[in-house]
Amino acid sequence: MNGQPEAKPREGGLKGLRWPVYAIIEPLTQWLVRRGVHPNAITTLGFAVTVVAGWLYSVDHVRTAGFMVLLGGLLDIFDGRVARVSGLASKFGDFYDSTLDRISEIVMYIGFMTLYNRYGAQMADVWMTYVIAIALAGSLMVSYTRAKAEALGFDCSVGLMQRAERIVLLGLGSLVFGLAWNGAVLSVLIIAVAVLTNITAVQRIVWVYRHGTGVPLDDSNRPDQQQRGMA
Repeated sequence: MNGQPEAKPREGGLKGLRWPVYAIIEPLTQWLVRRGVHPNAITTLGFAVTVVAGWLYSVDHVRTAGFMVLLGGLLDIFDGRVARVSGLASKFGDFYDSTLDRISEIVMYIGFMTLYNRYGAQMADVWMTYVIAIALAGSLMVSYTRAKAEALGFDCSVGLMQRAERIVLLGLGSLVFGLAWNGAVLSVLIIAVAVLTNITAVQRIVWVYRHGTGVPLDDSNRPDQQQRGMA
C-alpha cells in the first residue's frame, strides 16, 4: 500500500439502477419538497410501514406483508431524495434512517419466525427458524461491515445481497407467491437471503483486507469517507 486513496468500488446489483429510478420519481420528489415534507417524517412512515409488514407476516398475511415491505423500501428511496433535493440532508438524518432500517429488518425477520412457528412443532418449521436467524445475522453483518469500513475511510459497497436486493427479493417474492406450495417458495427465498447475505459480508471483509492491510489507523492519506447510502 502506498497510502493513496483507492478507487471507489463499482456499484453492482440494484444500486446501478438508482439514477433511472430517481428520474422516474422526480416529479413526486419535487411535490414533496414543495409541500415542505421533512425527510425524517418519510423515514418514520417507512419504518412504520415495515413494522406493519412484520406483523402481517406473523399473522399469515404474506402477500399483503410483501406489498408493505416494497412500499417501505420505496419510502426509503424517497426520504433520501427529498433530503438531498430540499437541502435538509444531515448527519442525524442519515443516522436516523440507518438505525430505523436495521430495526425494521429485525422486526420483519421476527415476523418470519412467528409465521414459521405459528402452528407448533413441525421439524421443517423449527429448522427454518434457524435459517431465519442466520438471514437476520447476515443482513445485519452486511450493514455493519460497510458502516465499519466507512468509519475507517473506505466506501465498501461490494457484494450482491445489499439492502435493496433483500427488500425486492423478500417483498416481491412474498407478494407474488405468498404461501404457495405450502410456503416452499418463501422458504427458498429466505434460504437464499441467509446464504447470500453472509457471502456478501465475507466479500466486504475480504475487500477491506485487500485495501486496508498495512494502512495505519492514523494514516493522514487514507481515503476520505464517502457519503453513506442504503446497505
